[in-house]
Amino acid sequence: MSAEQIQIFDTTLRDGEQVPGCKLNKAQKLIIADQLEALGVDVIEAGFPVSSPGDFEAVAAIAQQVKNATVCGLTRAVEHDIDVAAEALKKAKKPRIHTGIGTSDSHIKYKFKSTQEEIIERAYAAVAYAKKYVEDVEFYAEDAGRTENEYLARVCEAAIKAGATVLNIPDTTGYCLPEEYGAKIKYLKENVKGIEKAILSCHCHNDLGLATANSIAGVTHGARQIECTINGVGERAGNTALEEVVMILKQHPGLNLFTNIKTPQLYKTSQLVSYHMGVNTQPNKAIVGANAFAHSSGIHQDGVIKHRQTYEIIDPKDVGVTESAIVLTARSGRAALAYRAKLVGYELTKLQLDEVYRTFLSFADQQKEVQDSDIHRIIESSKVYTEILINS
Repeated sequence: MSAEQIQIFDTTLRDGEQVPGCKLNKAQKLIIADQLEALGVDVIEAGFPVSSPGDFEAVAAIAQQVKNATVCGLTRAVEHDIDVAAEALKKAKKPRIHTGIGTSDSHIKYKFKSTQEEIIERAYAAVAYAKKYVEDVEFYAEDAGRTENEYLARVCEAAIKAGATVLNIPDTTGYCLPEEYGAKIKYLKENVKGIEKAILSCHCHNDLGLATANSIAGVTHGARQIECTINGVGERAGNTALEEVVMILKQHPGLNLFTNIKTPQLYKTSQLVSYHMGVNTQPNKAIVGANAFAHSSGIHQDGVIKHRQTYEIIDPKDVGVTESAIVLTARSGRAALAYRAKLVGYELTKLQLDEVYRTFLSFADQQKEVQDSDIHRIIESSKVYTEILINS
């Protein structure tokens, strides 16, 4: 069976920007959109046009700039929202309107003070109205994660009848377990009439740290689009991290799923988003964190020096990182010290290394990390420094 493509829908510029203090201006959004296209994302959700004049202008500018990716604008199930989004997307080569409504009991009862039947009617009407402007209409069932499956299927059927091309199944509150979310996608795939006319999409939040796991569960059960952000930025605890789902699919060819993401661009894109949003990526962040390919434990360092795959399942170059880092700390062993000493010009014999290592440990206990400049000082203060100079 041939591998199937998973569409990557990037919402860094919309959902990702909802992080407090991370507001982007139009110029910054255009820079990031340009890099997202270079990265190879299939869909760029450029913003929520009706939310402010500034966001409308940014979406319109991105729509005009982007050449290959689909450009998407978010709306509520409100005709005015859809009118404004259509206007903002007017110059897009591939426009998509993303409209929808909450479907969980909580949303229906407390947010809309409505009924299930009225919500279905509003869902149908919103998609049908958006369809007057564009062919590509994505429908979202907000809080689908907490929506009963049978009712969710009815909502999805109405959206398809109205012309939806994509059905977004959001775990809006990050509540679902992976097996639960996967089962939800499977249920919709098997029970929604006309499902072959639309793509099922995963949109997962990270409130319980399960956004990536849920998205993978979704695509292994039939979804063919993942909605995600660079570095996992987003509302509250964040969204599914683009770099994580992309590399999971790449590292597990047995899943028979692939993306068109140019993975050597991942680290560059991560750094760009981090810079413009003013939020540092946590050092232990998978794939793009500063420590993702750093080793400080002596046992691990020895293994990586001998054979990288001993402790690394990803080649750093595959994500745009130059090389693994052997970080010298008090936990490092002789192999790591010899490796780093050689890089700065010292070829140590075994006996010399034993002596220098004793000096190194005393030094390393006094600070968190030993730098290249420190290696020179350590060797110069060792008992075998003169011998090392003669042999060099």
